[in-house]
Amino acid sequence: MQFSLALRKMDHKGKIRVLFVCIGNACRSPMGEAIARKEANDVIEASSAGFYPMGMIPEMTQTALQRNGYSPSGLRSKGLREIRSEEIDLVVNLSGYTRAQSLEKFVEVENWEVSDPHGADETTYQRILEEIQRRVRELAQRLREGQHAAV
Repeated sequence: MQFSLALRKMDHKGKIRVLFVCIGNACRSPMGEAIARKEANDVIEASSAGFYPMGMIPEMTQTALQRNGYSPSGLRSKGLREIRSEEIDLVVNLSGYTRAQSLEKFVEVENWEVSDPHGADETTYQRILEEIQRRVRELAQRLREGQHAAV
């Protein structure tokens, strides 16, 4: 799916406000948020939430992020109820629920098929982090190219 540049909120520092969503807001979506904050801060204002937030970011998620040069500071497991849809330009849905009713209030939703590493070993967390990293980089590149096309 190509992100609609018409939705770009130019009054918001020229960045796309991206919400990364997974089930517990403990592994995949916080990874997406942390990676986007570091690698795509020029085009993405990142946040994350979960359908059923765990209320904490597991040690394994924090360790995987730190091992790869991403800071887990500021990450907090929270629910979708805390998010106002009008403050989000794009939702990246990592939950595996492609038709989640909770996401209907958002205009733009991209579904990324990414396995949940919760409870798995370090190797699995690393593989999932690298997959999210690759996808965040691709999204950032699309947004940067869109910026140049709009000029």
